[in-house]
Amino acid sequence: MTKRPSKRAADLQQAQVRFEEFLRGRNLKLTEERRSLVEAVFAEEHHFDADELHMNQKGQGRDISRATVYRTLDLLVQAGLVRKSSFGDQHAHYEAVRHDEHHDHLICLNCHTIIEFYRPDLEALQDRICEEHHFKALHHSHQIFGLCDKCQKKGTDHLFLAHKVSQLNA
Repeated sequence: MTKRPSKRAADLQQAQVRFEEFLRGRNLKLTEERRSLVEAVFAEEHHFDADELHMNQKGQGRDISRATVYRTLDLLVQAGLVRKSSFGDQHAHYEAVRHDEHHDHLICLNCHTIIEFYRPDLEALQDRICEEHHFKALHHSHQIFGLCDKCQKKGTDHLFLAHKVSQLNA
């Protein structure tokens, strides 16, 4: 009996093929560094930033420059393999795009915890709203900013929170 590859392994394999095709279309090569970064991105279970990815690669003994990490992440975003998000702070967060996994985010403004959630009723409501307005949705990102349970219990400086909220609207 042949063992089927896991969903994660299949996602990685598909991403590598798509990335190589994307690079070839731009006369770029799939270098060993880029291949390693694709593997690392698709091994991540949660959101990460470029510096975390760079440090993880360094920690595994890979000699990859910070610039290569940033350039490769930009290419992966352009290829539609990685999603780049801002969660109210000053740097970008990334996550691998898995076509069968959609989720939205609750973001704590105090400790920066990101809680992923999926609600079919919310998705259905969004679809109905689009239908009512004869609008074809191609992508959406639902983010709710506030305080996680832990930060609510320990209390937070209201001036600090007001400042954080004002930065979201800037």
